[in-house]
Amino acid sequence: MIGKRSSLLIMAFLLALPAAPASAEEDGKAEKGSYSEKREVVYATLNADGSQKDMYVVNNFDIEEPGTIVDFGPYSSVENLTNLNEINQKNSRIEVTAEGEEFYYQGNLEEQDLPWVIDFSYKLGGEKVEPEELLGKDGQVEIGIETSEKEGADPVFFNNYTLQITVPFDSEIFKKIEAPDGTVASSGKDRQVTFTVLPEKEESFKITADAENIEMDSIEIAAVPASISMEEPDIDGVKNDMNSLADATAAIHDGAAGLADGITELNSGTAQVYSGSEQYLNGIQELNSGSGSLVEGSASIKSALAEMSRLASQGPGELNLGDLSQMQTNLRELSSGLQKAEDGLVDLRTKYANAHDQLDEAMASIPGYEVTEEDIQALRESGVDQEVVDHLIETYHAAQEAKAVYGDAEGAFDAAGPALDEAVASLSEINDQLAAAADTIETNLGSVNVDESIKELQQGIQNFSSQYNDFHAGLVEYTDGVGQLAGSYEEVHSGIGGLTSGTAGLESGASDLQNGTAELAASTSDLPDEMQSEIDQLMSEYDYSDFEPVSFVSEENENVESVQFVIKTESIKKAEQEEEPEEQDEKSLWDRFLDLFR
Repeated sequence: MIGKRSSLLIMAFLLALPAAPASAEEDGKAEKGSYSEKREVVYATLNADGSQKDMYVVNNFDIEEPGTIVDFGPYSSVENLTNLNEINQKNSRIEVTAEGEEFYYQGNLEEQDLPWVIDFSYKLGGEKVEPEELLGKDGQVEIGIETSEKEGADPVFFNNYTLQITVPFDSEIFKKIEAPDGTVASSGKDRQVTFTVLPEKEESFKITADAENIEMDSIEIAAVPASISMEEPDIDGVKNDMNSLADATAAIHDGAAGLADGITELNSGTAQVYSGSEQYLNGIQELNSGSGSLVEGSASIKSALAEMSRLASQGPGELNLGDLSQMQTNLRELSSGLQKAEDGLVDLRTKYANAHDQLDEAMASIPGYEVTEEDIQALRESGVDQEVVDHLIETYHAAQEAKAVYGDAEGAFDAAGPALDEAVASLSEINDQLAAAADTIETNLGSVNVDESIKELQQGIQNFSSQYNDFHAGLVEYTDGVGQLAGSYEEVHSGIGGLTSGTAGLESGASDLQNGTAELAASTSDLPDEMQSEIDQLMSEYDYSDFEPVSFVSEENENVESVQFVIKTESIKKAEQEEEPEEQDEKSLWDRFLDLFR
C-alpha cells in the first residue's frame, strides 16, 4: 500500500511533467514570424562507386520575429532540430513556429539528384574490380575519379561551385601514393590526396598506390560557391615594355620602308648600269669585229705605199708620165679608203663616248653610303626574313664591289676615248698628206721641170710611207688592245647582268619585307590594350562575385544566404560486430518510479 504521503509525492511529480506542446494550428494564436537569412547544408551519402544513396538537408534560419515561418522543399519527411515544436508539412510547404534567434530543421530527400555526377572506379593489379572486391587484398591499386554535370539538374551549381575531393589513405596500408593532378599531404600519421574541380569543368583524376590488406575510409567531397581571390596584376611595367616594342616595330617598319626605297633606287641604278654596259659592250664588240678589216685595209695601204715608195726611189729616167698618172690614181684611192676608215673611227668614237657616259652615270647612281656590321647585325636581329636579309647583304656587297672595280678601271675607260681621237687625227693627217701628194703629182704632170718635181715627189712618198708604217704599227697595237678589252668586258657585263637580276629580286623581297614589317607594326601597335583586354577577360572567368545563391530544394525559398554540399562515400571496411546488450528487465516508467521509494 502506498501511503498518503507517497500519493502526494506522485501527484506532485506528475504535475511537474511538461505538457505536450501545442501546434500552431491547435493554438490558433501563433503570430507570423520572419527570418533575415536562410542557409542550406546538403548532406549526401554515395555508394563506393559514386552512385547516390541518401540525401538530407539541414535548413538554418536567422530569426527576426518569432512566430510561424514558411519554407519549401519536396521532403519525404522533416524533423525539428531546435525544439519540440511540431512541423506541419503539406506537399512541399513547410510551416513551423520558430523561437529564439536561430532555428534548424532537417528535411529528408528521396527523389532529388545532386548537380554533379561523381564516378569512382577501381583497379587491382591492372584489372577492374568492384569496390567490395578490394577488401583485404594486396597489390597495386588504381582509383579513377570522374566528375561531370548532371543532366536535367539546375546548372547554377555546376557553373558556380567548386568541388574539393579528399581521398584518405591509411599510411600503414598504402605506400607509394601517386596522384599527378592532385595534392598529396599528411594528415596526422596518415596521408590524403585532394583534387579541385573548378566551376563549369568536367575532370578526370587518377591515384595509384601499393597496398596490403586493403581497407579505405570514406571519400569526402565538399561543394561550395567559388570564391577565388585574385588581384589584378600590375602590368604597367609590361605595358611600358609593350609600348617600347610597338615603337621599335614601327621604327623597324620605317627602316624597312627606307630600305625598300633605297633598293628600288639601287635596282633602277643597276638597270641603268646594265643598259649602259650593254651599249658599251656592243660598241667594243663592233670595234673589235671591225678591227680586222681596219688592220687589213691599213696593211694594204702600207703595202701600196711601200710599192709607191719603191717606184719613187727609182731614178727619174725610169719613171714616165703613165707611172705618175697611175700613182696619182692610187693615191686618190688610198685617200678615199682612209677617209672611210676615218669616218668609221669617228662613228665608233661617238658610240664609245655615249656608252661610256651611260656607264659612268649608271655606276654613279649606285648609292655610296656605308652599311656597318652593327647595322647588319641589328637587321638580322629584327625578326625579319633571314633569307631576304642575306640577299640584301649580298647585293649590297656586289654593288659596292662593282662600283669599286669601275673606279679602279675608270682611268682605262677614260683613256680609250682620247686614243680613238688620236687615231682619227692620225688618219686625218695621213689622208691630208695623201691628198696633197696626189695634188702634187697632178700639178707636176704638166710642169716643165719634171725631174725636179719627181725628186720632191720621191722624197715626199718615202717620208709618207715611213710615217704610215709607224701609224700601222700603232693601229695594230690599238686593235689588239680593243680585242682584249672586248673579251674581258664580256665577263664584266655578265657580272653586271647578274647584279641587275639580283637587285630586281631584291626589290621584290624588300617589298615583301616592308609589307611584313607593316603587318608587324600594325599587330604590335595595339598590343598593350590587347594584353589588358585578355587579362580582363581571364580575370572575369574567375570572378564569381556577382553570384546570387539560390535554394537547392525549391526556387520558392527566399533570403537564401548560402548553400553548401557535404558528400561522402561509404567506406570499404569490414563490418564491425555489434556487442549484444546485456539483458535487462523490461520495466515500465511507473515501475522505475516506484523503485525510487522501495
